[in-house]
Amino acid sequence: MKHYNIPIFISHFGCPNDCVFCNQKKINGRETDVSLEDVKNIIETYLKTLPKKSKKEVAFFGGTFTGISFDLQKQYLSTVHEYIKKGLIDGIRLSTRPDYIDKKIVDMLVSYGVTTVELGVQSLDENVLKKTHRFYPLEKVYSASKLIKDAKIELGIQLMLGLPGATEESDYMSALKTVEIKPDIARIYPTLVIKETEMAEMFKKGSYIPLSIEEAVQRCKKIYSLLEYYDINIVRVGLQPTEELNDNENVLGGPFHPAFRELVVGEIYYDFLKKIDSLDGEISIEINEKNVSKVVGNKKINRVRFGKRLTIKINNSLSLDAIMVNGKNYLWKQVLRGEIDEPDNNKYE
Repeated sequence: MKHYNIPIFISHFGCPNDCVFCNQKKINGRETDVSLEDVKNIIETYLKTLPKKSKKEVAFFGGTFTGISFDLQKQYLSTVHEYIKKGLIDGIRLSTRPDYIDKKIVDMLVSYGVTTVELGVQSLDENVLKKTHRFYPLEKVYSASKLIKDAKIELGIQLMLGLPGATEESDYMSALKTVEIKPDIARIYPTLVIKETEMAEMFKKGSYIPLSIEEAVQRCKKIYSLLEYYDINIVRVGLQPTEELNDNENVLGGPFHPAFRELVVGEIYYDFLKKIDSLDGEISIEINEKNVSKVVGNKKINRVRFGKRLTIKINNSLSLDAIMVNGKNYLWKQVLRGEIDEPDNNKYE
């Protein structure tokens, strides 16, 4: 059954945190910019167009949902819960900070039918957390994750690559620690410099240098491979293109690309096929047609790299988790680990 999100973007004007990458507006006397009537109107509008036989969830995006006053949280959730009771909506997704989760909040989320909570972890390196003004100990991430998982709510972890103070090694260590937490889903965001943020000032002064697209892809492919290998569903890689992000005035720097995930997956296939090419001198591929674009890469870069040595034949009898190269069958997890011989079942390196 196809899944649809009904997005409701709630700014948290009252957020007491000043993370260096955030341009959340501060407006005295107002907590959010979305009324309960707005919530109803958004849901009703989407329900008119979404297929009846589909899974639908209301997704509260845009702020630290559980940082809003407890009563207002309940009002928002109660409004959506009325649609859940009628069978029109299947659940609620929301995102928040790890230090805004406790037992009282989780029990309330469960009572209103919340199905997924994504934690904006960003990094599991305490030095990076301090440099980005996220002042909480790592234990907050672990305890919040446990509370969510114990409540049988789907857990999501959001990671940001290339934050101030981060290195390739520290970003990868954050991914390793994420694997230990065992979330159900993850998002990976290369850090962008957005105007009207403290990071924008750091960027202008030269005290923060964002990753290039090439650096971000190389850093991300290792983390993507690790999370995928351990069956963590990566629901997004890179920020979704929007009018705001496509406006060069809003993004001052950093590795923004409208098809960033495609770049990453293409590099993973390239690394794998390069090993076979170095041994065989040719790459004859059979693959399901739905995976062809992933193998050839963004703008067919892998076709250019391998030239005539690369041939591709459509074979829809192959699963989406398989690829045949030079007559030998490989699974996606072998591609992720670059295994061109028999699989090595030792711990992921």
